[in-house]
Amino acid sequence: MPSKPVAAESKELKVGDKAPAFSLKNTEGKTVKLSDYKGKKVVLYFYPKDMTPGCTKEACGFRDDFAQLKKRGVEVIGVSGDDQNSHQKFTEKYSLPFTLLSDPDHEMMQQYGAWGEKSMYGKKFMGVLRMTYVIDEQGRIAHIFKKVKTESHSQDVLQVIDQM
Repeated sequence: MPSKPVAAESKELKVGDKAPAFSLKNTEGKTVKLSDYKGKKVVLYFYPKDMTPGCTKEACGFRDDFAQLKKRGVEVIGVSGDDQNSHQKFTEKYSLPFTLLSDPDHEMMQQYGAWGEKSMYGKKFMGVLRMTYVIDEQGRIAHIFKKVKTESHSQDVLQVIDQM
């Protein structure tokens, strides 16, 4: 008799699901919770590493479109495994006007399905999966970007928000 497949560690989130609660430190060491943003739209984006080319393009896109996002009542939150010190340097160097959260244990990333197996040069390893969630004012997932083009991502997010 064939054995049953092993259940995945975290269930895959879908549009309409309640966004998992989180509580992480920002660049100033203050605790930030999803509940702090109740009544607001949130763009929650996961990225691999501060100061790397793709992550910098993505962050600078959100920076450049930040006024447009704020006009639409949207808060932007970036999450990576980097520590507060790294986030502070990244924020200062590129004048990032939004919140960066540190998830060194990858617990939040696992809840959101943003931590998993990656492959580079034929080697497999665990890492941050670049993805973004748009969370509505009621704390429900309104849109999921599983494939992100770093150069145009903030514009893609704006398009989705304008259709909400």
